[in-house]
Amino acid sequence: MLRFVEEILLLLLRDEDGKFVPVPNWALDYAIAGGVLMDLAMENRIDTDLDNLILVDSTPVGDSLLDPSLADIASGETHPTRHWVEHIVENADAIRTEALTRLVEAGILERQDERFLWVFRTRRYPTVDGRAEREVKLRLMGVLFSDEIPDPRDVMLICLVDECGIFEELLSRSELDRASERIAQVRQMDLIGQAMAQAIRDIEVSIAVSVGRMY
Repeated sequence: MLRFVEEILLLLLRDEDGKFVPVPNWALDYAIAGGVLMDLAMENRIDTDLDNLILVDSTPVGDSLLDPSLADIASGETHPTRHWVEHIVENADAIRTEALTRLVEAGILERQDERFLWVFRTRRYPTVDGRAEREVKLRLMGVLFSDEIPDPRDVMLICLVDECGIFEELLSRSELDRASERIAQVRQMDLIGQAMAQAIRDIEVSIAVSVGRMY
């Protein structure tokens, strides 16, 4: 199973040239931070109360995208969720690089270096095994443009992508207009039976507050 960070990167991958949709750096960084915390919540490693993010289990997940952040949470004092969102944002570049490396090693993406004007270098990641990319894109588009009941993970991914403003870069204006009501509906869906529901909501609120301070 791919982690949220990996799915976000695949969601941003353009089919036509293997490059990524140019979303603002802050949007991707906060999506990465939120994705890490959401996966840790789903792994029952963290929870939240009204004030703080709480360590539930410090046992490593055995996942290179999650364990460094889990170790930081386990070694530090108790802090509000927003503190940990901001902390992980500081490591977003390293997390993104690790996620891309894993996608390449899994045979989902292929790394190609290109020279531009013989000075600058750009990096493309054309899809080798397109099933994973198609799966995440088709899943989310299927949720947004139909009445199907989404999986709890898809609800969380849609909330995260919307909170960080990424849908505005992924969808055309007409598509966004068509999907806006559905996005709002999905965001209100209860994560039925999910013990981490409150933690996920707190992570979303913390991202919203942090992003709001940038304007």
